[in-house]
Amino acid sequence: MTVGAIITGLLFITIHLLTNTILPSSRIKRNKWLSFSAGVAASYVFIYILPALHEEQASFEEISDTLAMESELYIFGLIGMLIFFAIQNAASYYQHNKFGKGEKIFFWVQLSFFSLYNMLVSYIVISAEVEGVQAAFYSVAIGMHFVAVAHDLWLKDNKRYNRYGRLFLVLGIISGWLAGMFIQLSPFSLSVIFAFISGAMILNVMRFEVPLARDTHFTSFAIGSVSYSIIVLLLKFLLEW
Repeated sequence: MTVGAIITGLLFITIHLLTNTILPSSRIKRNKWLSFSAGVAASYVFIYILPALHEEQASFEEISDTLAMESELYIFGLIGMLIFFAIQNAASYYQHNKFGKGEKIFFWVQLSFFSLYNMLVSYIVISAEVEGVQAAFYSVAIGMHFVAVAHDLWLKDNKRYNRYGRLFLVLGIISGWLAGMFIQLSPFSLSVIFAFISGAMILNVMRFEVPLARDTHFTSFAIGSVSYSIIVLLLKFLLEW
């Protein structure tokens, strides 16, 4: 495991344990911070995830000329988006309609899927063995995304999240961390996992992470998105990422 992977894993664990302690208690300041975080995450989707998914699809075409239709991996991305969309909708439905035990069950179902999500994201990050400044900037974007995810789960059930939920999410990070150390998958399998996670991340960022209109601080969102994009593009140009 590289030094960058160790630092990244510890950062993700710290975020899930301390997110709701770190975030400002003031609603206005918290919304500004979450809007800034959403801007960075949205930039990450367009600057990194979509181009990387295109590169993975091109690599897949080299592996299998007989099946390549220029869209297979995008289909896995669509599947990831649909699965997480279904889980989020079911959880919201049960929460808003107060179905007693059903509401509790779907909190755990949603938490389980996000733990799996954390595990796969962590595995992909560790397996990529990205180092240096590049690792730092990508880890910051994913870390901010995790802040928003953790805060959203905390809002749904803060007592259960503080008592069990955050530890469950941390276990997902650690599982992916360990898997990245000891399990080497084929390039095709890694591409499929990356596509699946990309679809889920795009959904989570654009639908659930970007705040509702009444809670959005657009200036913070724009600053986060534009500044992150400019810095990453400059570094890509200067360092030839």
